[in-house]
Amino acid sequence: MAVRHLSIDIETYSSVDIKKSGLYKYVQSPDFEVLLFAFSFDGDPVQIVDLTKEQLPPEVVSTMFDKNVIKHAYNAAFEWYCLSKYFSVQKPLDWLSQWRCTQLHGLYLGYPSGLAAIGEALGLPADKKKMSVGVSLINYFCKPCAPTRANGMRTRNFPQHSPDRWELFKQYCCRDVETEMTVERRLSGFPVPMDIQRQWELDQRINAYGVRLDVELMEGAIECSEQINYALAEEAARLTGLSNPKSVKQLKDWLEKETLEEISSLNKETVAALKQTLPQDKARRVLDIRQELGKTSVTKYRAMQNAICKDGRARGLIQFYGANRTGRWAGRLIQVQNLPRTYLENLDLARELVKARDVFMLKFRYGNVPDVLSQLIRTAFIPSEGNKFAVADFSAIEARVIAWLAGESWRQEVFATHGKIYEASASQMFHVPIERIKKGNPEYALRAKGKVAELALGYQGSVGALKNMGADKMGLSDEELSEIVERWRAASPRIKDLWYGLEQAALFAVRECVPVGVRGLILTREGDYANGLDFLTVQLPSGRKLYYPQPTIADNDFGKPAVHYMGTNGDSKKWTRLSTYGGKLTENIVQAIARDCLAVTLERIENAGFQTVIHIHDEAVVDCPTDRADLAALCDLMKQPIPWAEGLVLNADGFVGEYYKKE
Repeated sequence: MAVRHLSIDIETYSSVDIKKSGLYKYVQSPDFEVLLFAFSFDGDPVQIVDLTKEQLPPEVVSTMFDKNVIKHAYNAAFEWYCLSKYFSVQKPLDWLSQWRCTQLHGLYLGYPSGLAAIGEALGLPADKKKMSVGVSLINYFCKPCAPTRANGMRTRNFPQHSPDRWELFKQYCCRDVETEMTVERRLSGFPVPMDIQRQWELDQRINAYGVRLDVELMEGAIECSEQINYALAEEAARLTGLSNPKSVKQLKDWLEKETLEEISSLNKETVAALKQTLPQDKARRVLDIRQELGKTSVTKYRAMQNAICKDGRARGLIQFYGANRTGRWAGRLIQVQNLPRTYLENLDLARELVKARDVFMLKFRYGNVPDVLSQLIRTAFIPSEGNKFAVADFSAIEARVIAWLAGESWRQEVFATHGKIYEASASQMFHVPIERIKKGNPEYALRAKGKVAELALGYQGSVGALKNMGADKMGLSDEELSEIVERWRAASPRIKDLWYGLEQAALFAVRECVPVGVRGLILTREGDYANGLDFLTVQLPSGRKLYYPQPTIADNDFGKPAVHYMGTNGDSKKWTRLSTYGGKLTENIVQAIARDCLAVTLERIENAGFQTVIHIHDEAVVDCPTDRADLAALCDLMKQPIPWAEGLVLNADGFVGEYYKKE
């Protein structure tokens, strides 16, 4: 039977804020409702069904679960889960394989997220006024409204309250289907590989399962923070006599009078520097208070409150292909990819004191309560009732990948044996036997230089990169930092060759439009010029490709020819022309290969019968019955050879526990 294609866009209502609480809590709200269903079969004219007054046509209903009808949507996870609720699907995850996500398709090819954003990047006609009207219509019909005398004190707008707007909303919904189909048609020459589709499905299964939160800890942390903040604000007001010591203007004026110094700002860096010049006096204490009040330790706890579903689990915390340059995952809602580490000596005691709201004992035992609350954020993630977490993390995976990719043999030998890369790097840089670089020997001081060099220099970084890693705070001069750069590069000639090899290959591939091979990678220029598509691509060992849209060659900021491409600026978030170079290409490729290793491992973990609940960077958190919480078995899965990476030596370590942590 021939495969058919059904393109869908829906509009929905829920009293839950989807931006704060996520898809799953949004749909699980008792007042969730599907309002409009726009669709097209095989590119035919778009039709729309107003579900507030009519039913879906039998033709649509009969095809919704037909395996020979592929469903397409932009951010298909939304349509899949919403319609699972609408159709009362008992096993929504079994339905996933019938869906294709146009958003994923765009991200895979290096385009921005968002239907309007990718449409603009592809040069589709955009009507800014109509887009703003669309946002207004969503706010009007899809969210609760504030009760006023003018609207009869209602808390929701229905179609009958504004028939003209409702008709416009139906047109808006149809236009989204048309845009989605146009985007999919434009991108069709570069389809998403089936292994990436399967990884997307696995990602949905992980997100749908969710992770349990420790509600008692979460609520205790928020209450402790409120107590501390109230006491600190009272103390600051007493010390300064100000009506609002949180006011930047009031506090600046007071500090200038108190210290007799001109204060340009009260940002984090300025406050930290100013404190270094002050004695232990009133002004110093006020700045201490400002720093403590500025702690964002409970922001994550409030995000947990927003995201937690009725069963005590948070869902939808991981964004597949969130970093579209490399394909790595990103965090959403609680932002699990960006959590403070845990350094406290006794986490169990700290957790119990927070649950008991015992601020006095927290201050007595630990001193800085906001810091304690910040460190405990990770521990708010807990296993299911009766289960434990088994947590395993790839060891130094980027360092292992770059050594393997470049063919830096001494590094590969380190990872295949003792794994002490910082000591080995210092040994290579300073020509000192590695046996001498151990605690108690004067040569041990070289380890710090090896460590900072390893962290900063692998992607063509120089003195500036070392300073960003804090090397200048080690008391090293610029001359000494330059020496470290030169020594590290001299000790790693294959990695240095990889940078320049990739840079030249990219320039040649863009200029000559022919494939170029570098260390098992294939760089080439590919296009579907009828659809206006043009890419520099890098085929990775896994077979997956990295895409750099609309490549050109132009001089960079240093006056050297460089590859430029269209991408999202990390600061402005705008679609603009960016430049790249050998070190940046190396970083993209190494992180992409590390990502592919994790993808293979997540599939192995699932196939072994384990349930991943979250994964952070290169770490998997598995929720399993106590009798199956086998760290050795989990680490063995992570150490297994990757089929397409012969010779890549992987290692992993972790822990089994009652809550998540990171030391």
